[in-house]
Amino acid sequence: MKALLLLLLAQLCSPSLVPEREKDPEYWRGQAQETLRDALRLQRLNQNVAKNLILFLGDGMGVSTVTAARILKGQLQNRKGEESLLEMDKFPYVALAKTYNTNAQVPDSAGTATAYLCGVKANEGTVGVSAGVTRDRCNTTKGQEVTSILRWAKDGGKAVGIVTTTRVTHATPSAAYAHSANRDWYSDGEMPPDALEGGCKDIARQLVENIPDIEVILGGGRKYMFPKNASDVEYPHEDKHRGTRLDRRDLVQAWHDVKPPGKVAKYVWHRRDLLALNLSRVDFLLGLFEPGDMVYELDRNNETDPSLTEMVAVAIRMLQKNPRGFFLLVEGGRIDHGHHEGKAKQALHEAVELDRAIGLATRLTSPQDTLSVVTADHSHVFTFGGYTPRGNPIFGLAPMQSDVDRKPFTSILYGNGPGYKIVAGERENVSAVDFAHANYQAQSAVPLRQETHGGEDVAVFARGPMAHLLHGVHEQNYIPHAMAYAACIGSNQAHCNAAARPAATVLLPFLALLFLLC
Repeated sequence: MKALLLLLLAQLCSPSLVPEREKDPEYWRGQAQETLRDALRLQRLNQNVAKNLILFLGDGMGVSTVTAARILKGQLQNRKGEESLLEMDKFPYVALAKTYNTNAQVPDSAGTATAYLCGVKANEGTVGVSAGVTRDRCNTTKGQEVTSILRWAKDGGKAVGIVTTTRVTHATPSAAYAHSANRDWYSDGEMPPDALEGGCKDIARQLVENIPDIEVILGGGRKYMFPKNASDVEYPHEDKHRGTRLDRRDLVQAWHDVKPPGKVAKYVWHRRDLLALNLSRVDFLLGLFEPGDMVYELDRNNETDPSLTEMVAVAIRMLQKNPRGFFLLVEGGRIDHGHHEGKAKQALHEAVELDRAIGLATRLTSPQDTLSVVTADHSHVFTFGGYTPRGNPIFGLAPMQSDVDRKPFTSILYGNGPGYKIVAGERENVSAVDFAHANYQAQSAVPLRQETHGGEDVAVFARGPMAHLLHGVHEQNYIPHAMAYAACIGSNQAHCNAAARPAATVLLPFLALLFLLC
């Protein structure tokens, strides 16, 4: 034990751990002064009307995930990592959002999506409805529907789009267009008889029917759009990828059929076809690249499936054609799935890919007319620690053994999940396994088949017009109201009318008074 402690001390004190410039106090003073100058410039608030709105949602991207992703990003660039900056780190305004659902201290992705998209907190498991709706009870839905900021933007004349790495009918995207007592009613094939008899519509059908003029929809989820047992175009011999619809409808064809005459609607399922599109000749775009969720970025077939960044590039170029601007929802949805499976490496690479998409969007837009917001729906019971030295591989071991069971442990751990393993009555010795493998399940304190969400607040990063409205600690449902205010859409528009009046009109009463006094 004494030798181990000496080794740890040597690591922590080793000159090689500290970049040479960081040994000079002037480096840190200069950095602080530069940051101070940037902060003072923020006193000149950007109060422009936001022509464009982009909401980036990292599903399950809690603060610990953001920090670990920052280190990973730096280490992928052959740096130590801690000093790196994510694209979202460069946003000038940061807030915290309280994520609880109306009936849950630790939330799910459906109730939270209803909050940050529709501006109303809701019960867990329900999307696009108020807290008057009970999960699974179709007959509680009628009259409790709430609309989203995507709808507000569409009603305001803007183009709208959804990009996700999950199925397009998953909890996050579905709250933008659907109203459902159960987030899992992806197609009528997943609905119970009483819900079908009660007249409730499945989420895929609502995608096509509720807001038929969504300009861009990109993600996974093909199988929910096609008749039950219909073969998948990409995996024709795999039963699990077959269509699920009991009503025998082809919803991709239905999506085509509802488009106005003269408008060009394109459906693609292959990366090659997506990137080959002449976007100037496309009015509506539906891309479904997998039968279910899209493949993890680390495992993605880059011949057939586009990256999140590639989908975002196409979406922005499509939506920018509208002179009145756009609203775009971008979800890095599989961060959450990686954590649920205890696969931190998958989760963190998904987060880095989301950040890459944020950087791309930043380059394609201007903070003068585009409000960009990055946040998460909830956190996870994911952490990293163990007194690791500077530059320690984020997926590596802590530089010490447990002083209880005398075994090593990885820096990354989960509070619960599938990584709980007992070997010969003791905690598994991780030095005997490949803990750097993409699918390694980090050790957890409590055994569960699926790791759970965490209940702490999540970060909200903002940049662009009225970004300063996101500050301090907010209820999660505040986010779309602040974004709508910035863009002059939705119900809160009195300030826009006043701001839009010509200066001469505003001055006329004042000039008339001066004339009378003279």
